[in-house]
Amino acid sequence: MTTARQKVLTYLTKNRTASAREISRSLKMSPATVRHHLRVMVSDGRLEVESVRRREGRGRPEKVFSIPRVALGDNLSALADALLNEAGSKLKMEAVANRLAGESIFESQPIAKRLNSVVEKLNQMNYHARWEAGAAGPRVHYGHCPYAAIIENHPEICSVDDALLTRLIGRSVDRELKSETQMGKCPFVFLIR
Repeated sequence: MTTARQKVLTYLTKNRTASAREISRSLKMSPATVRHHLRVMVSDGRLEVESVRRREGRGRPEKVFSIPRVALGDNLSALADALLNEAGSKLKMEAVANRLAGESIFESQPIAKRLNSVVEKLNQMNYHARWEAGAAGPRVHYGHCPYAAIIENHPEICSVDDALLTRLIGRSVDRELKSETQMGKCPFVFLIR
C-alpha cells in the first residue's frame, strides 16, 4: 500500500517541483492533507522549499517544493574514477592539492588559529576533521574520507591530503597510522612538524 507521503515524493521525483495546490489537484488529495505531509517532509529533510511564487489574482504567495539535490544523488565518484584512470601518472597530486586549497593559506596566523582555520576549510570539503595538541606536536585527525567511493582503485589520492595540509598550514606533515581502535575509513593522522 502506498502512503500519501510516498505518493507526494513520487510526484515530486517525477515533476521536480510543485506547489501544494498542484500536488493536491494531481493526486486528488485535500489541500490541507497535502500541506500537512509537505510540512512534515520539509522538517525531516526529505523535501525542501525551493521558492515562493506569487499566485495570479488574489491570495497568498505559494511555496514551491522539491526533493533536495543531495537526495537525488550524483555521478561524481564515477566521473572522478574515470578522470583519474584517464590521467594516469600525468596527474600531479600536489597540483590537485593546490587547486583544492585555493587562496586559503594560513601561514601568517599563530599555529592554534592556523589549525582552527585549516580544520574549518577541511570540514567545508567533508573531512570531518579536528586537531589536538600533543607532546610531539599538533595532530590533525580526519573523521571521514571524502574520497571513500574511489580510494580503493586510486590510493594515490591519499597523497593529496599530505600536500593539502602542507600547503594550508605552511609546515611539513608526517602521516601516522591510527591505532587499531581508531581505524576507520581514513587510517591516518597527520603530525604537524
